Amino acid sequence: MENDQASTKKIIINYGVILGVLSVLMGVVIYIMDGYAEQNWIHTVIGLAIIAGVIVYGIKAFKTVNGGFLKLGEAIKVGIGIALIGGIIGVVWTILLMNVIEPGIVDQINDVQREQMLERFPDMPEEQLNQSLEMAKKFTSPYIISAFALIWNLFMGLIISVIAGFAMQRKQDLH
Repeated sequence: MENDQASTKKIIINYGVILGVLSVLMGVVIYIMDGYAEQNWIHTVIGLAIIAGVIVYGIKAFKTVNGGFLKLGEAIKVGIGIALIGGIIGVVWTILLMNVIEPGIVDQINDVQREQMLERFPDMPEEQLNQSLEMAKKFTSPYIISAFALIWNLFMGLIISVIAGFAMQRKQDLH
């Protein structure tokens, strides 16, 4: 039983680090391409593909180590563990980026939001525009963005784990 827990922890840590490193690499590419200020749907799709791929492979690795057997609960545990570690590494990157590497990135995000609001609502009174932007600024601090990113990672980890767990589930026959 202790060996099972050791292999579970090892798989969670290994695949969590892989997820975190891939997330940071994607973040670096987005940063280099100046893509943080304006979100692009392709970033979301690539991010989902990365998290899904790593979690599914992690659950598959656990199943292999476990003699080909997998319970849904084990799949969820492994998947959420991987998502948590990957998410924490991603949060460290985000905080580092927004506080050290590019402290002005929050202002860039807010400027883009202002431009988008002016395009969508050209007749909006200046006072209402400023109120909307002040509200939006509260959600663009590095720590709020990081918290939402971690929650998103855990939520996606849960969804992916449940789906993968159902698909790969194979219980041992107890005689």
